[in-house]
Amino acid sequence: MQNHSCRKLFELLVGLAAVFSGGIASAQGNKFNFSTGSPDGKLGALSRPAGSQGLETETADDFVLTQATVISGTTIHGLITGASVSSIARVEVEIYHVFPLDSDTVRTASVPTRTNSPSDVEIDAATRDSSQGTLSFSATEISTFSVLNTVINGINKAPAQTTHGEGPATGEQLEIDITFNPPLFLPAGHYFFRPEAEVSGGNFLFLSAPRPITSGTPFPAGTTDLQAWIRNANLSPDWLRIGTDIIGAGTFNMTFSLAGNTIPEAGTPGQANCHGQTVSAMAKELGGIDESASTLGYSSVGALQDGIGVFCGR
Repeated sequence: MQNHSCRKLFELLVGLAAVFSGGIASAQGNKFNFSTGSPDGKLGALSRPAGSQGLETETADDFVLTQATVISGTTIHGLITGASVSSIARVEVEIYHVFPLDSDTVRTASVPTRTNSPSDVEIDAATRDSSQGTLSFSATEISTFSVLNTVINGINKAPAQTTHGEGPATGEQLEIDITFNPPLFLPAGHYFFRPEAEVSGGNFLFLSAPRPITSGTPFPAGTTDLQAWIRNANLSPDWLRIGTDIIGAGTFNMTFSLAGNTIPEAGTPGQANCHGQTVSAMAKELGGIDESASTLGYSSVGALQDGIGVFCGR
């Protein structure tokens, strides 16, 4: 009964918002797309969950949202060595704020700097994992591909962090298309994107892309495209800059893209009117309750309600 009443209230709010916004809006809303471009062949950096292949190792690169955004999916490019695309058993995605958010700033770090790194810990509500059914993925082999350098095991605490990488590698380049269920609903902000792939009998090396971005999506004016960072379980919660700290020269982006919809007039998380303002904004952009859920990639109206609740902080 309570869920039924909540749905009725949600439908009423959406309907009223659509009327006051001048009728039913385009079901397309404001599309969001971000891309770092194509792999440049310079680097492959390990990114895998803990398991039989070894320590958890995380590679992360940043993106910026200028408005509240529902991210429905992502595409990542990697190099598989020692296995085939059919060996991918699991994919996980985490989102991090930029340090010092979600971090212990009092303790002594074991790396040269934490400035502009990912936070100590991820945004828990934004984690999606195929093993938990919160994302689905499809992997496609593209071609044989080589990189000039790799970072796999040489991830050390300071002052032994500069290993210069572990040399070139050749394997199969693959594209992994990922759909989030439920989507990620994030406020405007600067974030780090961290994917991992578990490969039976091999490794997934996240492929680098040009920095600064050449063929992808430029960062918004006034923001800086930060370089890629990496850590393993021995270094956590600290991170190292792949280029500056480990390779000892240059900086890198990683190859990924994001897709979804912006909600320009969404409410502010933590404020009392967040839910109602967000419902109104969705009605204005997308037209109605069913249209909002479908366009944004939610499995149902109830899932959309839950997503707004998480976004607003309940």
